[in-house]
Amino acid sequence: MGITKTDFMRGMQCRKMLWLDKHKPQMRVIPPETQARLDAGNDFGDRAMGMFGPYEEMTVYRKGTRIPDKKKMAEKTALHLQLGTPVICEAAFLYYNNYCAVDILRKTETGYDFYEVKNAPEVREQFIRDAGFQYYILQRSGVKIGRIFLVIHGPDEENPFVPVEITEEAKGLAPWINEHIWDLNRMQKQREEVETEMGEQCSCPYECWYIGYCRGETGSGTEQIRMEEL
Repeated sequence: MGITKTDFMRGMQCRKMLWLDKHKPQMRVIPPETQARLDAGNDFGDRAMGMFGPYEEMTVYRKGTRIPDKKKMAEKTALHLQLGTPVICEAAFLYYNNYCAVDILRKTETGYDFYEVKNAPEVREQFIRDAGFQYYILQRSGVKIGRIFLVIHGPDEENPFVPVEITEEAKGLAPWINEHIWDLNRMQKQREEVETEMGEQCSCPYECWYIGYCRGETGSGTEQIRMEEL
């Protein structure tokens, strides 16, 4: 089954959240304001693809859907790495079925730098962990990574994209990622529902979409969001 970047971030926030994503996704209730925020983030990310000029995008969808085809994306990415493509967007990697799609890879003299784009005004700890997961997958996929940046939004449209280097912090998370990724892989496959007491993790760093379910409220939500794209 494997763990995606989004799976890892959600599982580290709350193990039950990840288990529900895999076994009871119909119980999600996604607030409209959350959907709007995610849509705005996707739009910002799309615009950021061109921040270094011409680029090649790796996105491939499963036939007749808007669901990314991870295997084909990883194959397409491998080809462009062999070709030495200067800027690769949505570069996809699979490592023992664990998956990430990097917003921007930019070729250097010794390898690639990578850029994680976030529609936010400042660097946040969860963003660094997000980038750390991607570095873990990239490193084990044999990609030589130099510097790592978060791209946050600037003060105005004259300066919409502001790269902030987080190389040391993100690379330093590799042992922590390795400590948890395999445990989350095992946990998400178990048949028994994970039991977790409600607490701070229900809203930090993100509000959980299963709060109603955990409170015992009836009804189901909506699966508007494709988890592997977050």
